[in-house]
Amino acid sequence: MSTKKHYYLKTPGKILIAAAVLGLVIAICRIFNLGAVFRYFFGGATYSNADFGIADYISPVDRDGDGIDDQSDILAGARAYVSTKPKYESRYYKGGYPDDGYGVCTDVVAQALKAAGYDLMELVSADIERNRSDYDADVGDRNIDFRRVRNLIVYFRHTAKELTTDIGEIGEWQGGDIVVFEGHIGIVSDRRNKNGTPLVIHHGSSNQPHYEQDILELRDDIVGHFRVT
Repeated sequence: MSTKKHYYLKTPGKILIAAAVLGLVIAICRIFNLGAVFRYFFGGATYSNADFGIADYISPVDRDGDGIDDQSDILAGARAYVSTKPKYESRYYKGGYPDDGYGVCTDVVAQALKAAGYDLMELVSADIERNRSDYDADVGDRNIDFRRVRNLIVYFRHTAKELTTDIGEIGEWQGGDIVVFEGHIGIVSDRRNKNGTPLVIHHGSSNQPHYEQDILELRDDIVGHFRVT
């Protein structure tokens, strides 16, 4: 009668295998940036400027004279707008600004700046008249020109302070800044992830789980970073 031999790993062997598996999991997470993907869908702990020794930026301008500086007004305006939970859909409005609970990414920025006293519909239209050659040929309708990303990046390059697009320079990013991607735009949050990278207040699709998200580390198409001065 034969008996089967059973082989068991001794504790040191088990530890080595466990360490190897853990190392592999960590490597996969880093390669595919799975931590950032997880935070995009489910959120995570957030931090403030103070946690990274970064001073809050206070704008010297108070355009609407409400006693609150522009930078703070813009940030609060973005949050106030997304708190209405706008539904995502691109529509045309004769009055320019959506009035039916729908909107797109540019409306977050337009409403944020409007809260600080900046009417983007009027401002972009006036800048197009002054610098038409800098804009796409398809401009001239003030009701829609300010709701197109390609026009806003030209406008902000003319009128705002252009800053770094390197998200590693965390001290250069402040809540209330404007970040532009290829075909998308949002307002920089004053909340940061564990790396100090700020979240973004934006409206990118009807399937977006939250309006304020940790997206900068997932994007490789940042084309502009601006601060209204």
